Amino acid sequence: MIDALILHVDRALRTVFAPATSQRPLPGADLPEPMLADVDRQRAAALMRINHVGEICAQALYQGQALMSRQPEVTLALRQAADEETEHLAWTEHRIRELGGRKSLLNPLWYGGALTIGMLAGKFGEAWNLGFLAETERQVESHLKSHLTQLPDEDARSRAIVTQMMIDEGEHADKALALGGVPLPSMVCAAMRGASRVMTTTAYWV
Repeated sequence: MIDALILHVDRALRTVFAPATSQRPLPGADLPEPMLADVDRQRAAALMRINHVGEICAQALYQGQALMSRQPEVTLALRQAADEETEHLAWTEHRIRELGGRKSLLNPLWYGGALTIGMLAGKFGEAWNLGFLAETERQVESHLKSHLTQLPDEDARSRAIVTQMMIDEGEHADKALALGGVPLPSMVCAAMRGASRVMTTTAYWV
């Protein structure tokens, strides 16, 4: 138990404070850097900051859910999803730097809140745990789709990253449902969307 706690604390610190790494190539790395107006560059950086915060939250959610899971297959699925989200962390972090932006100042707060929510979700059993994972990914997928309409058309590098992230999130949701996840009540889904709006609005600026 103590070893597991140490590993979790180490992962939390690395997620929030250390540069993330990716095993897969950076989407759009071979595309030219666009000449963006200052206002467009700032908007793109803010949108990528929101996406980075979303990946911080995803890491924490899945870690919290994995801590509460009692089925090895579910725990493995959650940890695999978290590992793939680490790549998204690396991609968004890299793009934020290219755009001259910064990561959210509230990342430790986002992580702590999402970890708590993940642990609570895990207490309701594996079917709901997986259902929560699926709903989270579906909402993130929708959120990323909306960003494709907001990013400057000429910013192909950011758009390539967001597009690949959107594909990955859909695959995570499908896998969670295939493992036995159940649809969540509409009130729970609405509450999740409300919390997401608070996060995205705040992260755009802070």
